[in-house]
Amino acid sequence: MPDSRALGGGLFELRCKGSEGIARVFYGVFSDDRELWLLHAFRKQTQRTPRDDLALAKRRLRALREEKKTKKKG
Repeated sequence: MPDSRALGGGLFELRCKGSEGIARVFYGVFSDDRELWLLHAFRKQTQRTPRDDLALAKRRLRALREEKKTKKKG
């Protein structure tokens, strides 16, 4: 598997492996400002990515997008 992969909608997953286990970091990319936002990180304990962790990252990405839109208007 690659170290990073696109999950769709501007959300990406970074896969990290170390002596303490496997970790995942969800991040979002805003190409217009060339920004990268770390949205959520956790240590994997099961084969599948927990839905709650993925849902949290998606909510945070939506919130950041809304905040950026508000700042551009005002």
